[in-house]
Amino acid sequence: MRKLISGAFAGLLIAGLIPATAVAEVASGPAPGAPGAHPSWLPANKTGFGTAHDRSSNVWFTLQGGQLSEVYYPDLSTPSVRSMNFVVTDGRSFAVADYTAKSQQVRRIDDDSLTYEQTITDDQHRWRLRKTYVTDPAATTVLVDVDFQSLTGRPYQLYAVADPDLTNDGSDDSAARAGDAVTAQDATNAAALTAKPAFTKTSVGYAGASDGNTQLTKTFQLKQYDTAATGNVVLTGQTAADGLRNRHVTLALGMGVKAADALKSAQASQRRGVRDITRAYDRGWRQYLRGVSKPPSSLKTDAERDLYQASMLTLAASEDKHHPGAFIASPSMPWRFGNNDPEWSPSGTYHLVWPRDLYQIATGLAAGGDTAAANRAVSYMFGTQQQADGHMPQNSRVDGVPYWTSIQLDETAFPIVLAQQLGRNDLWPGVRKAADFILGYRGPDGQPSPYTQQERWEEQDGWSPSTIASVIAGLVCAADIATHNGASADAARYLAAADKMKADLPKQTITTNGPLSKDPYFVRLTKDADANNGTTYNLGNSSVTMDQRAVTDAGFLDLVRLGIYRADDPVIRNSVRVTDKDIAFTTPTGQFWHRYTKDGYGEQADGSPWDYTFPAESRTTFGRLWPLLAGERGEYELTLGDPASAARRLRDLGRVSSSAETMPEQVWDENPPSGQTGFPAGTPNTSATPLAWTHAQYVRLAQDVKAGSVLETPRVVRCHFLGC
Repeated sequence: MRKLISGAFAGLLIAGLIPATAVAEVASGPAPGAPGAHPSWLPANKTGFGTAHDRSSNVWFTLQGGQLSEVYYPDLSTPSVRSMNFVVTDGRSFAVADYTAKSQQVRRIDDDSLTYEQTITDDQHRWRLRKTYVTDPAATTVLVDVDFQSLTGRPYQLYAVADPDLTNDGSDDSAARAGDAVTAQDATNAAALTAKPAFTKTSVGYAGASDGNTQLTKTFQLKQYDTAATGNVVLTGQTAADGLRNRHVTLALGMGVKAADALKSAQASQRRGVRDITRAYDRGWRQYLRGVSKPPSSLKTDAERDLYQASMLTLAASEDKHHPGAFIASPSMPWRFGNNDPEWSPSGTYHLVWPRDLYQIATGLAAGGDTAAANRAVSYMFGTQQQADGHMPQNSRVDGVPYWTSIQLDETAFPIVLAQQLGRNDLWPGVRKAADFILGYRGPDGQPSPYTQQERWEEQDGWSPSTIASVIAGLVCAADIATHNGASADAARYLAAADKMKADLPKQTITTNGPLSKDPYFVRLTKDADANNGTTYNLGNSSVTMDQRAVTDAGFLDLVRLGIYRADDPVIRNSVRVTDKDIAFTTPTGQFWHRYTKDGYGEQADGSPWDYTFPAESRTTFGRLWPLLAGERGEYELTLGDPASAARRLRDLGRVSSSAETMPEQVWDENPPSGQTGFPAGTPNTSATPLAWTHAQYVRLAQDVKAGSVLETPRVVRCHFLGC
C-alpha cells in the first residue's frame, strides 16, 4: 500500500506539480510466477553489432527488431543478456513495447565507427523513441542514450525492460532491486541496469508472469517486487522521461562477475558520461581504420565504400578480446539453435570459431590491410590444434575448447594455406602434424584421404571437390614450409601426395554420364569415390534422396581460386553452366546461388524457423540463396579474365546488406513464405547476420577487383600446377 501523504506535499501532488511516480511505494517482496517462461534467444537477423576497439572492454552488443538483442560477456562465445526494450504507456489506456512498432529505422551514425541509432515511431503516432548504442572502452558497460519525444503534447511514461540470460542460460538467474538500480546474478556472472536521471521506480520479476512487459501490458502499471529467485528473471525500471519536459535519459547495462561488480561498472560509466564515452569509442575505431587500407577504387559509390568500412569494422569486432585470433562466425543463434531446448542449451552456433570461417575472415582482413589480425588468426588455429593427432577442431569456443567434434579435412588444410600465405615458417611443427594427419586420415570404414567425414557445408561425408581442393593446396603449401625448414623429404612426400590427389580427382568427382549435362561436370560429392556411379543418398535437412550425379554445388570453384585448375578448363566451364541452370536464381539485387541442389537448410515453407527434426523426404524446409557465393563467382570471373563481371558481382553482393550494413548468410529466393507478402527475393531472411564470412568475401573481392587478380590464390600452388 502507498505511504500516507499529507500537508503541502499532498497539495503539490494533487496540483500535478510533482509527478505521481516520484511518490515512494512499499515494495511487494518476492515476485510471483517462478521460474518464468522458457528462455530463448531472439532471431538471428541482427541489424547492428558493436563493441569498443579496446581489448579491456570485453562486452559486445547486437540489435534486432527495434531493440537491443544479445549482449555477449565475458567473451564472444557467451551471450549473457537476451534483450532490452522499452515500454511506453499513459498509465491508463495503452502500453506499447517499442519493438512491436512497424516504423523502425536503424543506421550507423558514424561511417568510421560501430555506433548505432534506432528510431522507433509509434503506430498511432503518439511518440518517437531514438536510441543510440555504444560500449564503454574503459568498462564492461553497454550504454543506451535515449531521446523520447511525445508527438501529441501529452506526457507518457517510459519503462526500460532488460532480460538477462546470464552465462548463456536464462533459467538459473536471480534478481533484486538495489536502490535506484536493478541487478541479476547467476553462479558466475551478473548484470546491472541503471539510469541517468535515476529510475523513479524499479521492479524485478519472472518472464511471462511478473516482468515489466507483462505487468504493463495487462494493467498499465508497474508493481514493485524486491527479489526474484532462481528462474528466467527480468529487470524493469521506470525512467524520468515523459516525452515533454524530460526527454533524455541514459541507460547503462553493466556486466561483471558479481552483482556489485556489474553495478560498479554501470555507475562508473554513468559518471564518465555518455558523450565522453562515445567520443572515446568512436576514436578507437577511427584509429583502427587509419591502420588498414582505404576503401579501394573498385567501389564506385559512397554506399559501397561505407559498407566496405563497416565490413572491416565488423570483422575486427568479431575477435574475442581475451583470446587473440579467435574470430567467431556470427554473433547470433539462428532458428532452432536459439531455442535453448535440451539439445541446444547452452547455445553454441554461431558464436563459435570455425577454422574454415576463420580462414575466410583472415584472408579478408589480410586483403584489407590488417595482416596483424590474420597472423593472430593463424596463430590461434595452430594454438588450438588437437595435439593427439594434429587435426583442427570442427569448431570451438573462443577459449579453444572443441564444441562439435566431426572431422573436416578442409578445416585442417586451410590453416596450412594461410600459414604459407603469411610466410609463417615458424609454424612448421604444427604444419607437419596437420599435413601428416591429412595423409593418414581414414574414414569409419577405412576410406582413405581425401575422403572427409564432413565437407564444407558440414552435412555429408564423402569425396568433395571443395574439400579436395583445400587439401591439395594445403599439402603444396606444407611442402613449401617444409623446404624453408630444411625438411626436404617431407616436402617431397607432400608434393607427391598432392599430385596423386589431383590425378584421382576426376574419377572421384567428375561425372561423364550424369543427368545434368551430356558433357563432364563436377558433382557436389560422391559417397563411393566414383562419380559415374548412380549411388543415392539423402541430402539431409528434411530434403530428398537423390542420385549423387544429380546434385551439384559451386564448391569446385575452389580448384580455380586455390590455383589447381585453370579457369578456362572445359570441365570447370561446363560445371559453371550446370550450377547456373540448377541452383542459381536472379533477384532484383543480383544473381545468387543455393548451396547445392534442393538444399533444406533454411526456413520452413511458411517462413517459420528451420528445424532439423523434420523427417527425411518431407521437404519441409528450404535453403535460401547465399550471397557470399556471388563473391566466389566474382573471383572465378576475375581469374577467367573478366573483370567487368567480377565488378558486377561485387556490386550485387553489396546490395544485400541491411540499412545499418550488416550482411546476411542467406537472402530470400524463388520460394518466399507461402501465402505471404513482404519477403522480396534478394533481401535478408532470418539467417545468421552479420555473417563474418560474407563481410570477408566483400572486402576480399573489392581488393581483388582493384588488383585485377585473386589475392588469396597461393602462388606456390599455382606455380606447381599451372606454371608461374
